[in-house]
Amino acid sequence: MAHDDFYRIRRLPPYVFAEVNTMKAKARAAGLDVIDLGMGNPDMPTPPHIVEKLVETVRDPRTHRYSTSRGIPGLRRAHAAYYKRRFNVDIDPETETIVTLGSKEGLANLAQAITGPGDTILVPNPSYPIHPYGFIMAGASIRHLPIGGEHDFMGALKRAAKHCVPAPLALVLNFPSNPTAQVVSLDFYAECLEICRHYGIYVLSDIAYSEIYFDDNPPPSILQVPGAKDLAVEFTSMSKTYSMAGWRVGFAAGNKRLIGALGRIKSYLDYGAFTPVQVAATAALNGPQDCVAEARAIYKQRRDALISGLAAAGWKVPSPPASMFAWAPIPERFKHLGSLEFSKLLLKEANVAVSPGLGFGEYGDDYVRLALVENVQRIRQATRNIRTFLNSDLALPEPPTQKNMSARDRAAVS
Repeated sequence: MAHDDFYRIRRLPPYVFAEVNTMKAKARAAGLDVIDLGMGNPDMPTPPHIVEKLVETVRDPRTHRYSTSRGIPGLRRAHAAYYKRRFNVDIDPETETIVTLGSKEGLANLAQAITGPGDTILVPNPSYPIHPYGFIMAGASIRHLPIGGEHDFMGALKRAAKHCVPAPLALVLNFPSNPTAQVVSLDFYAECLEICRHYGIYVLSDIAYSEIYFDDNPPPSILQVPGAKDLAVEFTSMSKTYSMAGWRVGFAAGNKRLIGALGRIKSYLDYGAFTPVQVAATAALNGPQDCVAEARAIYKQRRDALISGLAAAGWKVPSPPASMFAWAPIPERFKHLGSLEFSKLLLKEANVAVSPGLGFGEYGDDYVRLALVENVQRIRQATRNIRTFLNSDLALPEPPTQKNMSARDRAAVS
């Protein structure tokens, strides 16, 4: 019996990024200098005072025992204090916040807690894969709401809320967006909440990139809207803010019923993150925040180098207002290839790895995502390589068709 005979595995398409990742590994094995702007994996070190708190705590053998699945009280209080400081939102650390093993685990386990076969979830498209597939694995059906560019997201939300049978269970939002870097206003959140309140739809907001922004207007929280906690829960993460991606610490905050459901599921599944990791995360939230501002400044330098370098190469890419990504429309000459073939060509001809937009949903196929995870010098080298590639008279491959695509690729785009 093949592993893809299992119910939940059958519901997952082949991983669109796998082919690019395989090519990248082969190129590096052959000694090529691949500049990897694909995976959004922070390259900056975790600030020293956070690491030192981990080392100090781990030396105490009492911290080696089981932790608690809801998170240690001090960390929950620190997260509530962050919400008060940053958004002026009151969060009860006992009933309205929970520590997760990264925001991804929190969202996937909340999906398991609240979703049953036949439920419908509304998800923007393109979106980060866990947003639809966390619910697909839980047995739900997904209604995709096209977002960005010329698409009328709010109109699509209203139609879906009104006409879906059965009525949608939840709406997923993610701003600043991965992959598109789009940001929204409090008025946008208020309108979403008004629609969802009318139709009895929960709202699940992911603001993992809320501290990586490049202008004077920090991205808001949906919980700032009066009454939002009646139907909304929000996920945050330490991964990008403090360069703690491998530490796996995140949070969910907001609606008590949803937080309670997530806590109930987690009590069966885990004992929480290793206590020293939680103590260090508490020190991060309660300690000096200069390190966050410094990381933000570094990402801004990288963004500016990438956008100006691509412009010099003849590739006009919108400058992202937030997040650690640029969402780049495929140059017109290459658009017929689609994002997967263009990404493979970019890797082969320019030694630059990017993420094909198709991996984030069908409405992403005219784009690729570039991550700001290399230093400025490497980013400039990447844009020089891309410039040489774009200015070459390379004979382009035929666009993929249903006839000449592999069965794997056909499945990935269907």
